[in-house]
Amino acid sequence: MFHKSIKLIFTFILFAYSIYQFIENYIGNGIFCILLGLIFLLLYFKNELIFLAFLRLRKQDFNGTEKWLNRISNPESNLVRKQQGYFYYLHGIIQSQTNLTIAEKNFKKAVNLGLSFNHDLAMAKMSLAGISMQKRRKREALMLLAEAKKLDSQGMLSGQMKIMHQQLKKI
Repeated sequence: MFHKSIKLIFTFILFAYSIYQFIENYIGNGIFCILLGLIFLLLYFKNELIFLAFLRLRKQDFNGTEKWLNRISNPESNLVRKQQGYFYYLHGIIQSQTNLTIAEKNFKKAVNLGLSFNHDLAMAKMSLAGISMQKRRKREALMLLAEAKKLDSQGMLSGQMKIMHQQLKKI
């Protein structure tokens, strides 16, 4: 909703005002301003629109997810690097339902920009492997599956990876 630099300016102003409140002996006001400033600082690192898009994706509402993502204008300037990765990751998931070429581009951008969690990165690479498999690029799919297997430390995607390996043997 707010540009990332505006969030930092609000944070700085609220922290400065909280220091003033502490000096004037208004401790409660100072604590409240610090908490409010921490909310803006949190929103700098975790974009609220991407968070709302993830909530829509959990409900399998792809149209709602796309609506929230479309509210982000110019993601290169409004989002930090990891948030841009998740922006393209979510677009890749949505596009994988209809257009594999665009989905592949979005997943590659997400992997290049980086994702915060290894299981998200493993999911992106596994999705890229699935797209490569559907486009009959077996070597690339095997390489991406191996990378995804290394990143999936908790084994959440192991069942899906086994199915993909079986399908790759048929190609």
